Amino acid sequence: PLSSLAQLSLPWVDAALAPHSWPGSSYGQPLRRCLQDCAAPYGLRARPWQARPGRRGGGLGRSPPLSRAPQPPEPPALLRRGGEGDVAAEHQGPRGPVQPASSAGASEVEEEVDPGEIEGTDLRVLKYPHPKLRAEDAEVETFDAELKQTIKELFLVMYACKGVGLAAPQVGINRKIMVFNPDGDPKKWPREVALVNPKIVAKSDAMDVEGEACLSFPGMDGKVRRHKWVKVEAQNAMGKKIKKKYEGWEARVFQHEYDHLEGKVYIDRLIDDEDKERVQPVLDELVEKYKAEHGDDFAL
Repeated sequence: PLSSLAQLSLPWVDAALAPHSWPGSSYGQPLRRCLQDCAAPYGLRARPWQARPGRRGGGLGRSPPLSRAPQPPEPPALLRRGGEGDVAAEHQGPRGPVQPASSAGASEVEEEVDPGEIEGTDLRVLKYPHPKLRAEDAEVETFDAELKQTIKELFLVMYACKGVGLAAPQVGINRKIMVFNPDGDPKKWPREVALVNPKIVAKSDAMDVEGEACLSFPGMDGKVRRHKWVKVEAQNAMGKKIKKKYEGWEARVFQHEYDHLEGKVYIDRLIDDEDKERVQPVLDELVEKYKAEHGDDFAL
């Protein structure tokens, strides 16, 4: 299958293409273009064809090797949309938990939205102080089609809300399931991560501070201290055990969503008294709105 192309050793792929690589072939070049297009989503690309030394142009030479495309740099300062204009700041960002600026150096990114009805799912993001955000989450024991559908719908909701991560309790499912895409871009689906029953087994002593926000806490953000890297054990949608190490931006996104599975939310980790004072009126407003719609069954 084409999806296995990224898993092959590059020399092996190169050798496989060799019989069809000569420029004079009537089908070699279309085949290469097709394979290049298929390989692009996996970060692979082909260098320009060069004839083997000692052969005439058009002779059978070695296929142009596929090489890993250069990876984008770490995201620069986080962005958020401010009151009077778009503001770039190290400790600020829109929701999900935060969004990196694009590698092109964009001056703004989209804030979170409430998309209303979402095609393909009935799930909706719960807002503070819904009690399910604080409830205990059960480990997943059955890995079936229902779990895969839940993961699919979590991604649908996350993208519809312009987020980069989402945990199951945020949509009222109190099970240990989380999804994220560090780029927040559905077109970059190879970057999608779905983790079931994740656990942090090691973490850095070094910490850093960045701005975070959350889809369940609209209209606010604040500075949060996180570990610079974490080592994680989890299961995938088929139940297979996996081990990962997340660093930098991905580590922050993971830790934000992992907190949701532990009954914590990012406002619990605000380190700046000024941030706490600034978000309190918004929290009070959310509480009053929830009480008016659902009564006194809430959890602060």
